[in-house]
Amino acid sequence: MSNEIIINANSREIRVGVLENHVAVEFYIDHKSDEDIVGNIYKGRVTRVLPGMQVAFVDIGLSKAGFLYVSDVDMLEMMEEHEIFLNKKKELEKDTEEIDFRDSKKYFDRTFLIEEILQEGQEILIQVAKNPMGTKGARITTFITLPGRFLVYMPTIDHIGVSRRIENEEERKRLKKLIQEIREPNEGYIVRTIGEGKDKKEFESDIHFLGTLWKDIKGKAENSKVPSLIYKDLDLIYRTLRDLFTQNVDQLIVDSPEVYQRCLNFTNSYMPNSKSRVKLYEGKELIFDAYGLEMEIEKTLGRKVWLKSGGNITIDQTEALVAIDVNTGKYIGKQDPEETILKTNLEAVKEIVCQLRLRNIGGLIVIDFIDMERENSKEKVFQALEQALKTDRSRTNISKISELGLVEMSRQRVRESISHILCDPCPYCDGKGSIKSSKTICYEVLNGIIRAVKTGDSNKKKIIVNVHPQVADLLLGEESLHLDQMEKILGKKIIVKADYDMHQEQYEITEI
Repeated sequence: MSNEIIINANSREIRVGVLENHVAVEFYIDHKSDEDIVGNIYKGRVTRVLPGMQVAFVDIGLSKAGFLYVSDVDMLEMMEEHEIFLNKKKELEKDTEEIDFRDSKKYFDRTFLIEEILQEGQEILIQVAKNPMGTKGARITTFITLPGRFLVYMPTIDHIGVSRRIENEEERKRLKKLIQEIREPNEGYIVRTIGEGKDKKEFESDIHFLGTLWKDIKGKAENSKVPSLIYKDLDLIYRTLRDLFTQNVDQLIVDSPEVYQRCLNFTNSYMPNSKSRVKLYEGKELIFDAYGLEMEIEKTLGRKVWLKSGGNITIDQTEALVAIDVNTGKYIGKQDPEETILKTNLEAVKEIVCQLRLRNIGGLIVIDFIDMERENSKEKVFQALEQALKTDRSRTNISKISELGLVEMSRQRVRESISHILCDPCPYCDGKGSIKSSKTICYEVLNGIIRAVKTGDSNKKKIIVNVHPQVADLLLGEESLHLDQMEKILGKKIIVKADYDMHQEQYEITEI
């Protein structure tokens, strides 16, 4: 299996494409004017606490306040400053002697209310979990995490975890035992996928680096004003090297000599064995054109995606969810309709997962598969979807196929989708995806003329109608006889003027 990472970098933007067997599977885009702040750590001040929603708003120095759910508050860290902390601890100790106080966060989430642990004006250290999206500010958390090369460090959580992508149970046990031996008490770590097979020395190096980084962050936070940026996460280039450039990647190709040198410096310091796999692109053709990525980006902005069999899927993104519809399209199969439907659905599964990754679609997703009669067909499609999602780095949850052929699923959303990054809502339809037809507006204008006469000045003898040219053509063409009749009935001259600057749905009716 051939895996490649392609980086196109210039002064305006950085674009990263991930190829698996020469097929694009992921895109990452950072515009210099729209900075990615996920992972940044800020010292902020609580500006509002909303008990009814169990949410607090925190000023972190951005144009919009960050919002903090009660479930994203590290109760133990916050409450050590409050008397309520000691009272609740005593209550817990009475309830049971088996509760590990530092490892009982789920219990605290059910026990405490946000107004008990946060007050307006309080200074807190937070990390951005999701970028601002649309009208919403950044989603923030007080559970700080610091990603390293092989580990994710959680300085306030007593927990050891292993990436779900490491499936070998013996290896998972080995890694947990190893981290348990070398970590400090009451600190948490998650072993990343790239940590599979690594030895104690490599993990110790990561732990030392992350521990020093956390001490620096705490020291800076103590001496900084509010609000202020305490720690800035790595930019897209370094995140790509840290998170994506694993041993499974054959080569990383970059078209900028400056960025190429940065990549070499990083690999030389943190992953010297990978240095030879970093290449500078020297072709005459633009790098994204040469690897077919420009065309793939253009496809991700389309609503319909064709399948090889002739079927297709359509993808519609709304504010609340994403709806994906599977259709047989041109594919009619041979004899058995159930086999035709099953084949189309199975083919659609692979393309759907590919599109989710390519488009970076997150949130609630509803997939409308073609209805299948046999239970074993439904099970095959569901298992294929589960298997395909194992390649996805984002966290997903899926439900069984319903009687209506629907699958409900959620996908972790941290950053905006590709379409939201590259596109703006259409200024003509205002994001609706459709506008009223010329005929509909034509009839609205005719009704508007009658309404204007009934409520207007009877002494005025002319009505001026300004409309879009297409609507004017209808009024003066197909509807000209009706317009003449209206003039006789109303006793007023109706003058239609075409205005090329008008939206098709706009019109003006004036009596003179």
